[in-house]
Amino acid sequence: MYELHQIGERSYYIDCPAKIGIYLTNNTDVYLIDSGNDKDTGKKVRKILEEHNWNLVGILNTHSHADHIGGNHYLQQQTGCKVFSNSIEAAFIQYPILEPSFLYGGFPCKELQHKFLLASESIVTNFSDCNFPDNIEIIPLYGHFFNMVGFSTPDNVIYLADCLSSKETLTKYQITFLYDIDAYLTTLEMVKSLNAKLFVPAHAPVTDNIAPLAQYNIDKVNEIACYIVELCKEPLCFEHILQKLFTNYNLKMNFEQYVLVGSTIRSYLTWLKDKRRLDNCFQDNMLLWKQIG
Repeated sequence: MYELHQIGERSYYIDCPAKIGIYLTNNTDVYLIDSGNDKDTGKKVRKILEEHNWNLVGILNTHSHADHIGGNHYLQQQTGCKVFSNSIEAAFIQYPILEPSFLYGGFPCKELQHKFLLASESIVTNFSDCNFPDNIEIIPLYGHFFNMVGFSTPDNVIYLADCLSSKETLTKYQITFLYDIDAYLTTLEMVKSLNAKLFVPAHAPVTDNIAPLAQYNIDKVNEIACYIVELCKEPLCFEHILQKLFTNYNLKMNFEQYVLVGSTIRSYLTWLKDKRRLDNCFQDNMLLWKQIG
């Protein structure tokens, strides 16, 4: 864990729970692609940079989830580097209380205010800033979160952030966090068509052929959607749908899983309603979901 791997003339990644990319712009200056989940990760990253006499110029954040921005604050304070992001993701990075608040739908209780959902704040610079490396391409990867992006380097390496999960993760957890199901499926179809020397997903093995895993993720989304529709033969409230999904997939409920999976299932319900596969009604002051037809 935390080993440095070179995968291009100037592209690297650090093997950790959410892979961190490194792009070397010259003999000394580097940009990180994400920063890991906390201060301790930031310290380990800084040690690797110092061992190679590399100067950290900036951090390119793919999106604002805490496990991708958790090292920002420490590294920015220690090195003065810029943290780059864009649009609503930048707001979440600058005001990280937004993540647990969004997931819960209100003020988050203490059980949700921990490093996996609540990073330390950092000062954000927009992608349009002149210090953003102009030879790195920004690739929109919407769906997992509001405006997630990936990055393509000149040596033909593409960092894919959280736009897909490994087969092992999907087998174990089944339901991974998604914000916009329709945008996610569109992203995965686009990813299937990409060409690169290597692809670096944050939570799946590095590969030179991403299309099969992208299709596997698409199939899993459709499987879950079909199961939700089947559950709603009889009108069900959200809490009962969530309970049945946890039971069917042998998931263990706690506060963190309740908000992560719960937010995702609400997104599925929205998508299925928009696709005219589900409808909703109010009965006895309760919102119920039901099949159409």
